[in-house]
Amino acid sequence: MTAKTSPEKPLPIRSVLQMVSQWIGKLGTVWAEGQITDLSSRGGTVFLTLRDPIANVSARVTCPRGVYEATVPRPVDGARVVVLVKPDFWVNRGSFAFTALEIRPVGIGELLARLERLRQILVSEGLANTERKRRLPFLPGTIGLICGRDSAAERDVLENARRRWPAVRFKVEAVAVQGPYAVGEVTEALHKLDADREVDVIVITRGGGSLEDLLPFSDESLVRAVAACRTPVVSAIGHEQDNPLLDLVADVRASTPTDAAKKIVPDVGEQLALVGALRDRGRRVVAGRLDRETAWVTAVRSRPSLADPVREIERRAEQAGGLRDRARRCLTSSLDRAEDSLGHLRARLVALSPAATLERGYAIVQFPSGEVVRLASSVGEGDELSVRFSDDRVHVTAAKPPA
Repeated sequence: MTAKTSPEKPLPIRSVLQMVSQWIGKLGTVWAEGQITDLSSRGGTVFLTLRDPIANVSARVTCPRGVYEATVPRPVDGARVVVLVKPDFWVNRGSFAFTALEIRPVGIGELLARLERLRQILVSEGLANTERKRRLPFLPGTIGLICGRDSAAERDVLENARRRWPAVRFKVEAVAVQGPYAVGEVTEALHKLDADREVDVIVITRGGGSLEDLLPFSDESLVRAVAACRTPVVSAIGHEQDNPLLDLVADVRASTPTDAAKKIVPDVGEQLALVGALRDRGRRVVAGRLDRETAWVTAVRSRPSLADPVREIERRAEQAGGLRDRARRCLTSSLDRAEDSLGHLRARLVALSPAATLERGYAIVQFPSGEVVRLASSVGEGDELSVRFSDDRVHVTAAKPPA
């Protein structure tokens, strides 16, 4: 590969291929894991394709029949294996392939251990948390269904869903649900339905099977694709005892395809019965309210003020008249008593008044200052005095009394 070449001094293609073969031959052997597809045999050689279960990558492998038959159990299409391979370059055809030196099937225990490790990773990332799971719409307009071609699971979902709600609509994506192409086809169908704005919920379903048959639904790439969907996803894989990792991240897990049909659409009979029960309950509530209000109105109307308003006004008028007469009597009585008391007071005043004494023939002698003369010795000769009678007064001058 380090030979100097130029347009004037090119190498023959055989020499180039021989150098490629020598360089590839130096790579040695390596253990590789994958899934067997396109298994066939011709003469003493077995041909197969070793496919990566996650990425869309594969490689051709040739295996001597003795190596293939020495593997227990013998590998079949879809089997997961670990192969000791040596890269080879065929100079005559200019093609590259691996030669299998030893094949070891991946046991159930190893598969379960790998699935458990992946489960723990998904849980630690929060993909199994109930908080991130979305509720299914009550009545989806269109349901996306990913299932096997002409499978019993497809019939179970379609028939049971339409039996529950005849107007339900489906968009069915028929894919491989086991084998080496299952993961890629299911993932592609999932992306297609998730991008469709008419699809309100996606159902991924298949019937029961062995652990190896259900392995595609525990594939990490598919599981993460489901977790990233914007559309709610229902997982209905196998039977009740089957538990692929898809169930862990799906928004809703259905134990069977029939159970999925029950979860995605309501039962029209049950809903009609529920509507009828709610309608009857509403009628009872409204009727009860009307009865209570009618009884209240009847009670209000039976009150005297509303039953005979004129009679109530007359009764109030009689009360007002009675109160007026009573006030009048009370005021008259109070005035009479006050008048009597005033008469008695006036009589007493008259009896005690000096005018009454004067009317009986008495007189009052006063100095000009108004002071009453009480003693004759207080009057001097020639003093001006006023003598007051009951009806008049006279002015006199005091004279010396005769001897």
